[in-house]
Amino acid sequence: MALDVRGLTFDVLRAHGLTTLFGNPGSTEISLLTDLPNDLTFILGLHEGSVVGMATGWAIAHERPAAVILHTTAGLGNAVGALATARVNRAPLVVIIGQQDRRHLAFEPFLTGRLDGLAGDYPVWVGQPTHAADVPGAVGRAVHEARTGHGPALVIVPMDDWTVPVEEGATLAAPDVVRSTARPDPDVVAELADLVNGASNPAIVVGSGADSPAAWTALTALADRLSCPVWQEAFGARAGFPQDHPRFAGHLPAGRAALRQALSGHDLVLTVGAPIFRQYHFEPGPLLPPGTRAVVISQFAEEIHRSPAELAVHADPGLVCAALVDAVTEHPEPAEPIRRKPVPIPPYEGLLLPEHVFTELAERLAPDTILVEESPSSRPLLHELVPAREPLGFVSAAMGGLGFGLPAATGLKMALPHRPVVAVMGDGSSIYGIQALWSAAHYGVGALFVVMSNGAYAIMDWLASEKGHGKAPWPQFTEVSMSGLATSLGCPAIRVTDLDGLREQLDAIVPTLGERTEPLLLDVAVGTL
Repeated sequence: MALDVRGLTFDVLRAHGLTTLFGNPGSTEISLLTDLPNDLTFILGLHEGSVVGMATGWAIAHERPAAVILHTTAGLGNAVGALATARVNRAPLVVIIGQQDRRHLAFEPFLTGRLDGLAGDYPVWVGQPTHAADVPGAVGRAVHEARTGHGPALVIVPMDDWTVPVEEGATLAAPDVVRSTARPDPDVVAELADLVNGASNPAIVVGSGADSPAAWTALTALADRLSCPVWQEAFGARAGFPQDHPRFAGHLPAGRAALRQALSGHDLVLTVGAPIFRQYHFEPGPLLPPGTRAVVISQFAEEIHRSPAELAVHADPGLVCAALVDAVTEHPEPAEPIRRKPVPIPPYEGLLLPEHVFTELAERLAPDTILVEESPSSRPLLHELVPAREPLGFVSAAMGGLGFGLPAATGLKMALPHRPVVAVMGDGSSIYGIQALWSAAHYGVGALFVVMSNGAYAIMDWLASEKGHGKAPWPQFTEVSMSGLATSLGCPAIRVTDLDGLREQLDAIVPTLGERTEPLLLDVAVGTL
């Protein structure tokens, strides 16, 4: 039988034991509450303060979340005082708030609620699902947010969402079970180990939250014990595993179809220090291949609460993985070892390409180099050709907006003056943070800024042409001189236009990076994609 949003949401509530619903209904909740299934009980309160108060007592008594249904602005407004009390009483509540029909919200019809923010800071979390299909996952996440935050978590749902059909096998943005442990609880470790030991072909996915010496040590030991591949999350801002390790399989793709293909054959994916899974362009279908189970370990609650995992562990990844090494059964080596395809390097024919720049850097950079990246069009090549070999070996902007690389590299070198710091930038990216060069020069920050100048937003040009969006309206900006901008800000700069010149400059500069106290910008002329 095909489910709709309402039916799937009821399944989520059942899974978490929220079968008693406290409410004072209005017209925006009619489609949710009429013809309730027999296993769900509705408790009427004659005022929203009573509704939330009863749910608060229920939650305190049972030491788990209680479910509340409120009616748009009037219902939430009447309940604010009681919600504040629930927060201070540390009572976990899952509060579903009705909203007018999504299809005409733009016209602000009668009973439209301006609901986000109406309860002030008292909710521990507020979710407004963008699409009807996101409602069940948002309710599931609210359960975990209420538990972790010890207070009311709100979900705002337009009234027409409840009858929208849900695609079979839809992925909900919430885990089934969350465990929290300050230190590795033996029972939690045993629960993790049972899932891992039950898998015949596990895989590990790592992310920025695993970028620490302790996590790297634990994860290399765990990967060896499981004889399994280790993938880096897509768009990871830091490396969660040594990328020159023989078990490193590469970076996960950011599209669902390619992601399923990459993880096909694995019956369990253990994700450490990252959510499941970061995407870029939307693609339909599930995140994981059919039959693949998912487990996530992260120290960040907001990551695990939106991860579609069978088990989510909110804890320090390094400590949990270190305990897990001794708890899991050793797996035999796979018949087919990991074989990463080498990146073809086009011959140099008078025009430098990013592949040439990265190859030359890889041959010279010390293992403890901190590589800061902000070159969107060539980032995949950089990952393949210049691996992170030590913790904090790779740093990038987690959000994706431009302007991070130059100032971040400057700050990293200020904080760690004896580690080599190299920023690999596009010229378009550099312009967003170019002012940081003045600070680098003024305060004697010896970072190397390698700016690949093509006078274009190469990633945007590629997206416009490859994705079939038509002719781009933006012009190139070849008249902008990165070396000229650098020198005007007091930062020494050298223009490089050929391979011999690049090699000469890198041979002179790279050996000095550990103790260098003067910044340098290499303005490297490269071809466009």
